[in-house]
Amino acid sequence: MSGQAAPDGQRSIFILSPGDRDPLCRAAQEAGWRAIGARRAADAPQRFLRSDAQIALVDMRGGGGAARLIAPLVPAVEAGGCALVVLVEPGALAILPQLFEAGATHYITAPVNPEILRATLASAHRLVERLGGGAMQSQRAQRIRRGDALYWEMDRDGAGMRLSESLARHLGLEGRHHAPSVLIGQLQRTERKAVFAALDSMMQTGRPAAFAHAVPDRPGNRLVHHLRFDDGAVAADVEWLSDEQDQDVTSRDNLTGLRSRHAALDWLDRRSGLATTVVLLSISNFDRMNAAYGQVVGDALLGRIARRMEQIVDEVAGHAMVARIAGTEFLVGLTGDAAAAEPATYLARQLIGAIGRPFTAGDHLIRLIARCGIAQARADDDATQLLRRAGAALADARQGGGEGIRIFSAEKRSRQIDADQLETDLRLALHRGEIGIVFQPQYPVDDHHISGVEALARWNHPQHGPLGAAILFGTAERSDYMLPLSAHIQAEALRQAAAWPSALSNLRLSINVTAADIAQPGFMADFLGLVDRSGFPRSRLTVEITESGLIQDVDAAAALLTALRAEGLAVAIDDFGTGYSSLAYLKGLPLDYLKIDSSLAQDIAGSARDRIIVRGVIHMAKSLGLRVIAEGVETEEQLDLLAREGCDYYQGFLRSAGVSTPELIALVLQA
Repeated sequence: MSGQAAPDGQRSIFILSPGDRDPLCRAAQEAGWRAIGARRAADAPQRFLRSDAQIALVDMRGGGGAARLIAPLVPAVEAGGCALVVLVEPGALAILPQLFEAGATHYITAPVNPEILRATLASAHRLVERLGGGAMQSQRAQRIRRGDALYWEMDRDGAGMRLSESLARHLGLEGRHHAPSVLIGQLQRTERKAVFAALDSMMQTGRPAAFAHAVPDRPGNRLVHHLRFDDGAVAADVEWLSDEQDQDVTSRDNLTGLRSRHAALDWLDRRSGLATTVVLLSISNFDRMNAAYGQVVGDALLGRIARRMEQIVDEVAGHAMVARIAGTEFLVGLTGDAAAAEPATYLARQLIGAIGRPFTAGDHLIRLIARCGIAQARADDDATQLLRRAGAALADARQGGGEGIRIFSAEKRSRQIDADQLETDLRLALHRGEIGIVFQPQYPVDDHHISGVEALARWNHPQHGPLGAAILFGTAERSDYMLPLSAHIQAEALRQAAAWPSALSNLRLSINVTAADIAQPGFMADFLGLVDRSGFPRSRLTVEITESGLIQDVDAAAALLTALRAEGLAVAIDDFGTGYSSLAYLKGLPLDYLKIDSSLAQDIAGSARDRIIVRGVIHMAKSLGLRVIAEGVETEEQLDLLAREGCDYYQGFLRSAGVSTPELIALVLQA
């Protein structure tokens, strides 16, 4: 091969040049890059985001200033982890510091030298790899994973070739592996000569070449093959010659390049009756990120999320369908062995972890949190029903805490059922032993040893699987079944804790008391009797009262809590930050602990305004002599910031979800 192959990885470059777009695009193509050119700066950020490019080249010759040409692109470039090359006149090197300050990462001087351009783009590409945390996937590899790619690649010896599934379908070929003569045989005789001419030209010069032809049996539609070298072999990216002829336009999400919702539903419909599992993933609080950094940065981040998802799916599940359903919801369709519950759950964990790794946007680190709902198809599911079941699982994952994953197996009915039926089921659940207890560990912010636990209820429904506390208590409130449910949970938590081995003898136990409980005549005597009969020491027990449950009568609640403290129990206000009279509670209630609600604790890693609010809550509590516990801590950044502001304890997915008594014993012994 006399020419040089295009660099590995992302091979597209976006070029913004008001007066010299086409020559610069040709120079980039000769250097082995696919060029997308633009003359207007006004819509450049949107075009860049939709171009699949991770390198932008801006022509700064002739003035224009950084503000007009570079500034609009910088948010998209930085949020996307991309590189920005500027082209300047040799006599204008003095303005480079200004351009680098504005966001440029590399420069070249005019006139463009092919070797210098190739080297500069290679350097820019290496920067993109480092920003991406490793070697970036190639554009072609991304399209392969999307499943709607049009491409082919030849064996090194030229004896065989592999076509994408989509291209083989359009050409009317069965299977994906064929001899080159089979592909050529599909073309009209008058078009075959152009194929050999393009191949010969590329072999002689080493430069990219192209040929076009009509689609068999559809003479009004034409495909163009962009030839290139890939690791010493001939390959081609194929596209429709015009937008009107692109038969797959509705199958692609323009922003991320993933499958669209329409394409995902079609894919699911075609698999009706077959073993299929859907993983539905949602990004939490993305609107706050958009408000803080702007829509352009948000769009760029969605593209990076898509690339991370594609990489994880490719590594863990192999061939799978990945789609953007709407907004910040994404869908992964699994088949074969990957559709089983265990590999699907493992994939969900990997996706949540990948999205949880920080994204860079200039000097900022942006952290995102994802949740996953998983649904396995039943024999009678159509696409809409399966997607609805996955949506129900996702809603449960959002409410239930823990690792943020819920799964509906094929044997379990959808949770989209009549609420009356769920209320009926709850009345039988206690007798059937379906209401269980898990314990979520609590840790000092500066220590890895468990200091206490909170008892949490779980409903192990025979049809719907594990249901979180939000569904359980919501059903209990509607059915006026809160009092017997609460009494059962308190008794069961105390019973299990009283039987803990000596290794857990220093742990505190926190149990929840509801507004309905404290409103009952004789509550205090009954509750203390329950504690004493269990054998669990009062000195290690904390009663947590949900903030919103105290709104009706703060004075009565204060008297009750004072009496409980006098009997040796500690008292905490739970979910602080979600009610309506928080400051009044801090002023009027005798408390030992204040528990910051998970949504408020997670805000500390958000904007400066969020941090000020959380800092104020912690400092108020500390000034009143209260110890502070943060719920729902999910990242090291959240923990570090909470500790810095004076938080004493934390619980959350960062360290542990709720665990059974045997699992808790193992955790304590391992510490």
